[in-house]
Amino acid sequence: MHIHILGICGTFMGSLALLARELGHTVTGSDTNVYPPMSTQLENAGVTIEEGYLVKHLQPAPDLVVVGNAMKRGMDVIEYMLDTGLRYTSGPQFLSEQVLQTRHVIAVAGTHGKTTTTTMLAWILHYAGIDTGFLIGGVPLVNTTDEHLQQVFAHSSYLGAEKTDDDTTVPSGYFVIEADEYDSAFFDKRSKFVHYRPRTAILNNLEFDHADIFADLNAIQTQFHHMVRMIPSTGKIIMPAATISLEDTLAKGVWTPIWRTAVIDTTASNTSKNDRTLKNNSDWQAELLREDGSQFQVSFAADKKVAVIDWGMSGIHNVNNALVAVAAAYDVGVSISTACAALSAFAGIKRRMELIGDVNDVLVFDDFAHHPTAITTTLDGAKKKLAGRRIWAIIEPRSNTMKMGIHQDSLAESAALADYTLWYEPAGLEWGLREVIEQATATSDSIINQHVMSSVDTIIEHISSHAQAGDAIVVMSNGGFEGIHQRLLTALRDK
Repeated sequence: MHIHILGICGTFMGSLALLARELGHTVTGSDTNVYPPMSTQLENAGVTIEEGYLVKHLQPAPDLVVVGNAMKRGMDVIEYMLDTGLRYTSGPQFLSEQVLQTRHVIAVAGTHGKTTTTTMLAWILHYAGIDTGFLIGGVPLVNTTDEHLQQVFAHSSYLGAEKTDDDTTVPSGYFVIEADEYDSAFFDKRSKFVHYRPRTAILNNLEFDHADIFADLNAIQTQFHHMVRMIPSTGKIIMPAATISLEDTLAKGVWTPIWRTAVIDTTASNTSKNDRTLKNNSDWQAELLREDGSQFQVSFAADKKVAVIDWGMSGIHNVNNALVAVAAAYDVGVSISTACAALSAFAGIKRRMELIGDVNDVLVFDDFAHHPTAITTTLDGAKKKLAGRRIWAIIEPRSNTMKMGIHQDSLAESAALADYTLWYEPAGLEWGLREVIEQATATSDSIINQHVMSSVDTIIEHISSHAQAGDAIVVMSNGGFEGIHQRLLTALRDK
């Protein structure tokens, strides 16, 4: 079957395209945002990508059009598709019907950490010898000599297969999926994850986001509740303890056993009352052995087993991501010790505090942070892991919610942990980023050295002129950011 995907370079749709190729289909696609790493892995997989959304891309007619959620009525290609009666579906529905129907689906939902947690969980299962399928909204980093792991995690999705007694290959019994709350398509405004019908569900956190499609937090909670209604009573829900927004969601109705998790800071001189409460009200705990989260102990109250994760990642948010991943793996039969050994060998994923260059001891990191909470947690982890280095944050407010100015009052505070922050204000932003940052720096003693620039060239020039050996630069954007990463590395080398 010939499948054409509209919006193929999005993280979800690109991963879906790779699965469709594994299923044996001919896959083409079109998009207006064709840039690495997604475009590269699609081209390497033999997927033809067309620039733009043109009617001619649907001529001759494909057998099926998979419509990305960026497509809208009024677009020529959509009107042509409808007028000519082409067969079409949404990405989540295609995935549900073609891949997930016979699987034990393990879904990872939440405002933050979905991609990282999904990758961790898939990595654990493969490390344990479970050939699970997966779909991740990013590209994993692989640092291992294991040829199977190298092959499987070379891409952001994998169909998964296992041998039967008669040596035939059948789909794997498990599928790990990043469960996004964004809407499915212009003709299906339900969240993507409603299609997935998980048996094991991680609800990692829940904040207001996606203001372009959700009116408020309650609207998002309603979608989460719709997914919860589908989880069987023999399944499992895994979530951080004392997360009010999630507890309020479950108050709408829950029919599935729940494991709650907690991260306890045992590096402090005295365990706080809050930590003691969390420990008493959680089934799973991660106790920090290093303040930056690079080493911690995992335990499950019902098991009495303890194991340690000692890895190259940092930040309390990643400790939480790891803990829920270990719990989900345990739910499908992986021991705590095996899961912790797997994560001790985990390299991370692209664009999540990924070190992309070291020029004369100036470190440059690429990070996907696109929400004030994500900015804060990323910088907190960076400050602890890179203690002694000055931290520069370069931030592009690119997500739809950020562009709308929904979080403008918390932006400056979110970057307060950086020593220096440069905000990029693109042309056409409908609210005044410069005014917001200037007001915050004028009224708060904790918010200093934050500046707004309207040109990527100006940002690069400023950094290359002022960065010193021993500094670390964290570039934060959920887009290509006009190629700033390599351009900045080049400028630092030229200096």
